[in-house]
Amino acid sequence: MPLGTFDRSPPPFFRQGLPALSKLLLCTALAIFLMAADHRFALTQPLRNAMATALLPVERVLSLPLQAWAGMGEYFGGVHQAYARADALQQKLVVQSEQSASAGRLAHENAELRALLGLRPGLQVRSLAAEVLYEAPDPYSHKLFIDRGSRHGVVDGSPVINEAGVLGQVTRTYLMSAEVTLLIDKDAAIPVLNTRTQHRSAAFGSGEENQMELRFVSATDDVQVGDLLTTSGVDGIYPAGLPVAKVTRMDRRGDAGFARIGLQPMAPLGGVHHVLVLEPLEQQQPAHEAPATPAAAPARAAAASASRASASAPHPAASRPAASASGSKPKGERR
Repeated sequence: MPLGTFDRSPPPFFRQGLPALSKLLLCTALAIFLMAADHRFALTQPLRNAMATALLPVERVLSLPLQAWAGMGEYFGGVHQAYARADALQQKLVVQSEQSASAGRLAHENAELRALLGLRPGLQVRSLAAEVLYEAPDPYSHKLFIDRGSRHGVVDGSPVINEAGVLGQVTRTYLMSAEVTLLIDKDAAIPVLNTRTQHRSAAFGSGEENQMELRFVSATDDVQVGDLLTTSGVDGIYPAGLPVAKVTRMDRRGDAGFARIGLQPMAPLGGVHHVLVLEPLEQQQPAHEAPATPAAAPARAAAASASRASASAPHPAASRPAASASGSKPKGERR
């Protein structure tokens, strides 16, 4: 082959423009410039809006299968939850129906027994709803203030409860508010009854959060962790049967033969917003019999004097058996 026919141009592999590093630096600088310009002047915002508007129908169409699948799952899950909730409510309704029937029957039997024994009917506790204003700022006491006072009928010593049990007792009343001392206060005390053993005792506040103590209980008494303590109703203040506390700690190695028993109040003493103020039982006792009227006083006096005269007058038929029983004869009958 003649020498003039050779192609002297370099192969494509060696045909290169700008170096790769230069291209990288140029593209990097251009990207930084575009990002800065877009951030400062929002150059690409119209383009973004146009693309988002154009792609919105596509997104909606593509998301339809996913939405349908999710909706199907929620539907079947909701149906299953609805059936489960309906079954639970049905069982609860059956239990409440049985309890209601039992309560009605027991109330009827109680009324019959009280009528048979001549006892007075059980007292209906009067109550008053109140809202908690604030808690006392004193860190060494546990008290709160409610928005009902003496103007609304609240008196000192009124029990204060909520849906869980006893909270405390009104210790000071004002015209439009009242001060309530909680059960955990170190100066608080309440008579309680062990629902398992029917043993009466007294629970005292410890001054600590959600802590009470059962004092003056012998180390040999039958008290166990988990026992429920309720109001005994013998103090004339608290109605019987209100939940007070539960035994959480038991130490029989106490000093002087008494056990150390820790309690936890049944009613949460923190975050309380609404309470119920009960009227003390001693104020609900039936009134004593009214004194006699002036018109009936002479008649009663005459009846009393007549009964005294008849009791003091001698009765011959009664004196003879007494004499014969003593073994002696009257003086007129001696021979």
